[in-house]
Amino acid sequence: MPKAQHILPYTVYPKGEGLSIEDCDLVTQAKAATQTSYSPYSHFCVGAALRLENGVVVCGSNQENAAYPAGSCAERTAMFYANAQYPDVAPVCIAIAARRADEVNFLEQPISPCGICRQVLIETETRYKVPIRVLLYGENAVYELDGISYLLPFQFDSSAL
Repeated sequence: MPKAQHILPYTVYPKGEGLSIEDCDLVTQAKAATQTSYSPYSHFCVGAALRLENGVVVCGSNQENAAYPAGSCAERTAMFYANAQYPDVAPVCIAIAARRADEVNFLEQPISPCGICRQVLIETETRYKVPIRVLLYGENAVYELDGISYLLPFQFDSSAL
């Protein structure tokens, strides 16, 4: 049988050097959003900052619940708020940052969205027909991807229905 593979192209910005001023600002807002995290169970604070096509930035943080699946990740919090408040404006970039609740510094390496968040983000990308750039922040590097589809290559969307 023939083998196939997906290639995951991304750009690495060591220590964030070389990012545009606009992207640095979005990362800064994602980092600040970790301060509003409610994470009494995982003690893992995640912040997301979502830039819309009109320049508005919407932020979100993870919100946990004792009934664990009832919580929401930072990416979904930001995306759902943006979709509710600006339903006709496409998101164009999301920055994600994380730190442990008992630490001031952020994680050294970037983290990526969970599977549920990837599905929500790909649905939004499909809805607006505009790629959503992704900035994954870590103290040692920022990873930039040109769209959510790179994080979810075998995506499930409306074309499968």
